Amino acid sequence: MKKIKYLAGIIMCAMTLIVMGCSKVELPDEIIYPEVETPEQLPIVTMVIKDYGTIEAQLYPQIAPNTVYNFISLIEKGFYDGLTIHRVDKGFVLQGGDPTGIGSGGPGYQIVGEFAANGIGNDLKHTEGVLSMARSNDMDSAGSQFFIMLGEFPHLDGSYAAFGKVISGMDVAHALESLTVAPDGRPVDKEVIIESMTVNTFGIDYPEPEVISE
Repeated sequence: MKKIKYLAGIIMCAMTLIVMGCSKVELPDEIIYPEVETPEQLPIVTMVIKDYGTIEAQLYPQIAPNTVYNFISLIEKGFYDGLTIHRVDKGFVLQGGDPTGIGSGGPGYQIVGEFAANGIGNDLKHTEGVLSMARSNDMDSAGSQFFIMLGEFPHLDGSYAAFGKVISGMDVAHALESLTVAPDGRPVDKEVIIESMTVNTFGIDYPEPEVISE
């Protein structure tokens, strides 16, 4: 029932990609959002990669609201601290956020996939630096695993829930591409550890996400 109510509200919305420099972010009226009026109020995530450096990313609740709510909720609970980047696919993606470290785990629940193939508008393209949610073949199977784009891959557009973009630290992301990895992308020389992940919401109180029990 939660999923049906959530989809009914989301599908009615015309999701608008933020244009940096605009004086106001256009938000659909059908969903109640926290007050976000300017790009400067959008959440900023700071991810410290042990021994490599810091990656900062801006999140877009006006594009993929529930996905952003989920990401913020997990960060604020300390879920990502100490987890790994378990997949390094040179020129393609970095993937992390799995508590098992092998690409098969999650937070114990799933969220609705906010992308066109699942009936939900999302205009954010999978270009370099974009954050998106990993999932299985089930469109509503994302939980905590995310990936950072290392290049532009249009075939992912409309099929994965893109929800943010790196604003500094892509040099750190690209530095990981030099690692020796196994066929599944896992680094073999040493673990790539997310030492900490924090989020600045600029005083805005974001709600807990709508979830689907596993």
